[in-house]
Amino acid sequence: MRKNDGGKSGRKYILPLAAVAAVVCAAAVTLFTGRGSEKSASSAENVLVIGDGGSLAINAPEITEKASFFPVEVDGTRMEIIAVRDSQGNVRTAFNTCQVCYGSGRGWYVQEGNALVCQNCGNRFTVDQVEVMSGGCNPVPIFSRYKTERDGRILISYDFLRMATGIFASWKS
Repeated sequence: MRKNDGGKSGRKYILPLAAVAAVVCAAAVTLFTGRGSEKSASSAENVLVIGDGGSLAINAPEITEKASFFPVEVDGTRMEIIAVRDSQGNVRTAFNTCQVCYGSGRGWYVQEGNALVCQNCGNRFTVDQVEVMSGGCNPVPIFSRYKTERDGRILISYDFLRMATGIFASWKS
């Protein structure tokens, strides 16, 4: 006859199993991204949390003329990055918020054909205009000086993303 210990015998294994699970998860992130501080993104993934010292990594070969939207969270602020391939084959990037309409909470873009359309004011921009136009009512560009390209990936640093949290304070609210 076994003595009932109130479930205490299984508890002694919980902490060691949690530690093993944490190590396995950390190893999986490192193997998946190739680096511990970068987080690869796919527009089909959930929100990625980017912390101090980290980077958002976008796989450039996967970007097409159909805009990809990459949701990230930085210091508790949700934001989204657009990546799209222009008619010349270049990958263009921008924040998915309008430079004028961001404060409305409705200043984000959806793609209609070859155009990105602001959901607040209705202004339209071709994919060739993304990351080229600055100022006025258009997607906030992420110029080449704010990102790096390495091993087929576009890297956008936490520090740069953190500077943009203010334009997402009312986003989609």
